[in-house]
Order: sequence, then C-alpha cells, then structure tokens
Amino acid sequence: MMIRARWGVAVAWLGLATIPLGAQQPPLPGTRTGNPTPGTPQPEPPNMADRITLTGCIELADNKRAAGGATAADPDSPSASWYMLTKAERKKVVPKGTGTSAAAAKLKSRTYRLNVIDSQLSPFVGTKVEISGEVEPSTPSADSGADAKTPILQVEFVQKVAPTCR
Repeated sequence: MMIRARWGVAVAWLGLATIPLGAQQPPLPGTRTGNPTPGTPQPEPPNMADRITLTGCIELADNKRAAGGATAADPDSPSASWYMLTKAERKKVVPKGTGTSAAAAKLKSRTYRLNVIDSQLSPFVGTKVEISGEVEPSTPSADSGADAKTPILQVEFVQKVAPTCR
C-alpha cells in the first residue's frame, strides 16, 4: 500500500511539473525560433528557387588542400575550395518552384565547387552522392582560385548513393 501511495505522489508531481510546458505561447509570425548563439547572426531561410539537387562524384579540388596544405584554411569554416562534384547530373525534385531562379535554371554544368565544412564531405570523397543546396551567385574570390567560372553549390544535404564513382 505504501508503494502505491509513493507512485501516486510521483505521478502527481510529474503532472504538475508539465503544466507550464503546455502553457507556452507559440512564436509570433515572422519570428525565428531555435537556440541561436548570442551575438551571432542567424542565416536566412533557404531560397527554394535557388535550390538544386544533383547526383555526381565527390572529389578533392586541385588546389593547396589536395596537395596537403590544409593547414592554411580552417577546416571548420565553409569553403568552396576543398571539394568538387564531378559527373554531375541534375535531378528534378519537389517541392514545386525548386530550382526555378534564373541562376539555377540556366546551369548545365557537369562540375560544381562545393561550399561546405571540410568534415561534412570528407567521408564521401570517391563516392557517388545525391547532393542538394543553393546555387551561389558567381563572384570570383581569392578562395576560388582557377575554378572561378565553375558554379558554386552551398551544400545543404548529401547522401551516398554508391560506394564508388564509375
């Protein structure tokens, strides 16, 4: 009998502890939610018109990183100079309106520079992947090197579709 009374008290306290959770107000329309780092600007939501999905092969870019000079760049910062998507083929995906911007619609390239953090793509080097992200406006930078005319894809999603690239 004493055990049942203790369980009853425990359940009652648990019920009382969860009441404030149900009383929370939903966020106001137009506000961003989440747990942002104080003082750090949050990225804009993805622009679906600039988003494309491709299949292709992940390779190291022919630059200082491929030659072993990775210490010059911060591997925790996104960079379009580390990886390339080769043998790229465009896939039609939903939702409606995806890839319809002028920049995305005109792309017919078979090679893309991938703007991504090093650790996100390093496990995929040499494999065939499905990758999606936003097309970046072509603005040559010191980071781009000789591949300044190759389109840049800001990587948002990647998954392996084959263990090797053939």
